[in-house]
Amino acid sequence: MGEIRGAKGAGSPPVIHFEFESVRLTDGKFDQLRKDNPKARLELTADGELIALRPTGAKLGAGNLKLNRRLKSWSEKDGRGRAFDSSAGFTLPNGAKRSPEASWLPVERWDALSDEEQQGYAPICPDFVVELRVNRRQKLRPLKRKMAEYIDNGAELGWLIDPVKKRVHVYRPGNPEECLENPAEVSGEPILTGFTLRLKDIW
Repeated sequence: MGEIRGAKGAGSPPVIHFEFESVRLTDGKFDQLRKDNPKARLELTADGELIALRPTGAKLGAGNLKLNRRLKSWSEKDGRGRAFDSSAGFTLPNGAKRSPEASWLPVERWDALSDEEQQGYAPICPDFVVELRVNRRQKLRPLKRKMAEYIDNGAELGWLIDPVKKRVHVYRPGNPEECLENPAEVSGEPILTGFTLRLKDIW
């Protein structure tokens, strides 16, 4: 088991210990932990299990920046929605709090949320989500489960990008997972009309 305890010194934020199989938190404790550790990328599963997301590393971080810039540029030209980077968090209908590498949703869905809801882990599932496999040690199975969760909670399109094996796993509602082997590019059609990502920018 792991633990989350206060650091030494009055007013110090809690220290997160990662040598655990799982730590389970209520929504309130998770929100407090997130506020106390604003630079940490944290997620909470639907069962209340805390997940500390791995850093991407320098090379993949550069690729992720290009991905988010391309999505942001396309979104601004398209004008139908809002694009988000990995610092954005969302509370899915099943209660899980997730922070995809990149995401997008229509502006009318975003504007339907209150300002307070937009400030935190917004209670909405994006229409489009991207997750990255950060290194060879990261197992694909949990990432695939996460992608299936997005689709089950309302996402219309999901990309799981695996730079290790140069594959892109594509997820859509009502369709089996599609695995693209070393694609030159991947299209966001029909959800992201006109958006195409060149994979050489990622790997």
